[in-house]
Amino acid sequence: MPHRLMLLDTASLYFRAFYGLPDSIRRSDGTPVNAVRGLLDMIARLTTDYGATHLIACWDNDWRPQWRVDLIPTYKAHRVAEVMTDAADIEVVPDALEAQIPMIRHVLDLAGIAVVGADEHEADDVVGTYASHAEFPVDVVTGDRDLFQVIDDARQVRVIYTARGMRNLEVLTEVVVVGKYLVLPQQYADYATLRGDASDGLPGVAGVGEKTAASLLGQFGTLDNLLAAAADGGGGVSASVRARLEAAADYLMVAPTVVKVVRDLKLPTLEEAGAQLHPVGADSRAELERLAVDWNLGSSVKRLLAALDQR
Repeated sequence: MPHRLMLLDTASLYFRAFYGLPDSIRRSDGTPVNAVRGLLDMIARLTTDYGATHLIACWDNDWRPQWRVDLIPTYKAHRVAEVMTDAADIEVVPDALEAQIPMIRHVLDLAGIAVVGADEHEADDVVGTYASHAEFPVDVVTGDRDLFQVIDDARQVRVIYTARGMRNLEVLTEVVVVGKYLVLPQQYADYATLRGDASDGLPGVAGVGEKTAASLLGQFGTLDNLLAAAADGGGGVSASVRARLEAAADYLMVAPTVVKVVRDLKLPTLEEAGAQLHPVGADSRAELERLAVDWNLGSSVKRLLAALDQR
């Protein structure tokens, strides 16, 4: 089987599993296990359908890094739990999901699935680094449009987009991104900077929506080129657009750093991380089969084990 790396935006997937399955699915002590079940089923299906030989569950060691907040204070601010704490910001996560995250980590460990995070960085940055340096084809699995920026046809990096659900997965390549948004993947971070993103607390440039952002990038190529043309005064930027860019100057100085994924983290190699998929060993298999009963994980464990047995 030709090598193919799959990178999971793990939180995106277990949130989707949690909201996609009823939290009435519980183990004997009453703890919900719907997110655990759903994530295992996703991994079993995705690795089988897309022929993954290597897999990394990319983890949010810091879901709202302070260096990004320092640049744009509104970054993900609406997701911060309203609690008094001297520790890092606490993300709003339903209690029924929060209780399942340690179970997810434990089951992934037993299955031999590599989990990689980086201090002071989000899972997107882990994805960006591995996708940018992989020596064979890559599938990034996410429901987050920000990761469209890592798509690279020349290097065979695609996104398996989950926003419409697991029954309606979309495989995004450069051609698909251009067809949907009229920008290339390498322009996507500039596009997102200009139009903003309410889900991440990015205000964007007032008066510049998706169509205008795409049109400007189609004309000027990059945000830097656009700003240089606007500063020139005679560079083909209309007076109204120039005024909007000037009003957003402070934001535009810092937003690209926030929006662009980091691509140069010091991470374990695929070998060091244990990314290559393989059948689960006897002891771990027995423990997973026990948890399938004790934690009411049902046939989800069987499907995962069967998928890994094919490797």
